[in-house]
Amino acid sequence: MMARCIMLDRDCSDICMITARFVARDSAHAKHVMKECIEICRQCEEECRKHKHEHCQKCADACRECADACEAWMSGR
Repeated sequence: MMARCIMLDRDCSDICMITARFVARDSAHAKHVMKECIEICRQCEEECRKHKHEHCQKCADACRECADACEAWMSGR
């Protein structure tokens, strides 16, 4: 029942780390990676919201904050 949630958590963690690295070095590919980060963060948030565990709700909050920050970064470019 938690398999999809765990897979999305791991994917989200990985894409967030990669995105941060691309942005930090001002990569020409940062926008492309950022779009994927937003998509995965939104999916992860949605999945985590389905579970009432406190850690799932905290994860969902973090995913929402990350996706919102990425969208703000994208609109400022």
